[in-house]
Amino acid sequence: MNPEQKTAWVVAQARALGLDLCGVAPADDSPELAHVEEWLARGYAGEMRYLHDARRRSPAAAMPGVRSIVVCALNYNASQPYSTDVPSDSACGWISRYAWGDDYHVVLSEKLEKLLAAMRQQFGNEFTARAYVDTGPAIERVAAKYAGLGWLAKNTCLINEQLGSWLFLGVILTSLELAPSIAPNDSPPPDLCGNCRLCIDACPTAAIVEPYVLDARRCISYLTIELRGPIPEEFRAPMGRMVFGCDICQDVCPWNRKAAVTPLAAFQPRGTEKRKTKNEKRTENATGSLLAPELEWLASLCEEQFRAIFRGSAVRRTKWRGLVRNACIALGNALGQSGADSNWRNKVKLLLERLAASDDAVIAEAARWALNRL
Repeated sequence: MNPEQKTAWVVAQARALGLDLCGVAPADDSPELAHVEEWLARGYAGEMRYLHDARRRSPAAAMPGVRSIVVCALNYNASQPYSTDVPSDSACGWISRYAWGDDYHVVLSEKLEKLLAAMRQQFGNEFTARAYVDTGPAIERVAAKYAGLGWLAKNTCLINEQLGSWLFLGVILTSLELAPSIAPNDSPPPDLCGNCRLCIDACPTAAIVEPYVLDARRCISYLTIELRGPIPEEFRAPMGRMVFGCDICQDVCPWNRKAAVTPLAAFQPRGTEKRKTKNEKRTENATGSLLAPELEWLASLCEEQFRAIFRGSAVRRTKWRGLVRNACIALGNALGQSGADSNWRNKVKLLLERLAASDDAVIAEAARWALNRL
């Protein structure tokens, strides 16, 4: 096979494995990678030290001998309401859409490994390759742009004209010579954001500091997942009821209004498993799902219950302390609403008083802040 035929075979195989998009990007240093140093110098990465890995600046540094980057995308849009469609006076929290189901790292990695195995069977073992799903020194969305899968939007997400931005991305770096999906004289897909500012204006914490530039330190996804210590007080009220990640900039995006729904059961909202732990009573979520879980339930979880309920879920990324901290902040915001039921407020007050006496300083401080919202 020549490089063009190999690329066509890889793309067809990826689609046969259930991947929604697949393309090949050249292993070149793109203009976007050249801007990473400036972004880091501004401090926009916050505490995410892994983003300072020098190998992220060049595919050749990420894998010596790399010639091609196979980029795959998997749609995770479930047929459920957006966060912007749910009443803000609810006593329920919001978990980001991508974490409703099974951990995408596992789901997409399994498909990439199957694709790589098929490539080795078809092309032999005389090439090297590494597959990554947010697990290596590769900036997947930049590679996706140059593989022809979409454009980089003002909120920094990749948008595909047909599928929108509800996409998990994974890459295979390989020494195999493949033809790029975009011909040498052609350009990547055009930026179709136009004059739209909906994502910028809708962000509660003003994290999109200018079009195409995100200050992660202000982003609710960073604050609820990556930040390990106390959440800065200026961002607590704007967080509303977000307890893991945030979907707002994608929820308001016009390109997502008619986004296709994934058929994969793995990405549908998981029902919380009602398990009894060794030393704790069964703790149940009355909603029975990770779609808008009750804040009181989340804040009352012990560490053992957290591990059992979120086994195989991306929510484990924030750890037990982080989720309870986030639930306390969200409860504080719910308590500050004038329409909150008095009986519910009294129950939550007792729960927060118990958490305010926690041995965990981060949880205790968040609970005290929430109590002050009464």
